[in-house]
Order: sequence, then structure tokens, then C-alpha cells
Amino acid sequence: QVQLVESGGGLVQAGGSLRLSCAASKSTFSINVMGWSRQAPGKQRELVATIYSEGDTTYADSVKGRFTISRDNGKNTIYLQMNSLKPEDTAAYYCYTVHLGIIYWGQGTQVTVSS
Repeated sequence: QVQLVESGGGLVQAGGSLRLSCAASKSTFSINVMGWSRQAPGKQRELVATIYSEGDTTYADSVKGRFTISRDNGKNTIYLQMNSLKPEDTAAYYCYTVHLGIIYWGQGTQVTVSS
């Protein structure tokens, strides 16, 4: 089992930046897939960014060039650096991981971007 704890959300003006963190209870050296998704009110959950153990990354088209996902295996933590934030980025952001075929989710952290 893997517990995930997110932090770093908050209120920011459009054009600003935030960095989200997700700390895992298990060594991320042994975890292949980790990432971030988000869900805005009334909308389906959207996959935002994924990072693999080899360092490969994927992004949703809506955040490419603005968001960067990274991992620090020494701290069992992944990050989501969010720049040039837009009001449409407002959502609850959830960290996730897939380990031994099971998907685990964090509790979420709210990001609100004001115009």
C-alpha cells in the first residue's frame, strides 16, 4: 500500500506560479508511474502530467509548456511546477501512483487562479 500526501496548493493570480508536492510513503525508487490529475467542479477528472521511473514525462495538451513534473527519489516526492497559471487551471489537484497494478490517490490540494 502507498499513501500520498499533497501540499502546495493555494490562491494565485493569473500569470502566477505554484509548486505542488506529493510525498509518498514508499520509496519512489520502486514506483514506476507517478503523476498528477485535476478535477474542476462539474467536470471529469483530467490527467495533467505523468513521470516514469526512467524520467520520461507526458503532459496534457492544455498544460504543455507551462507545467513541469519532476521527481526526487531521495525524498520520495514528486513535484508539479505550474507557471503562467490561468483561471481555467482552477481545480483540485490529485497526486496518483500505480504500484503493482493498483492505483493510489492522494487527498487532493486546491488550486484557485483568479483573473
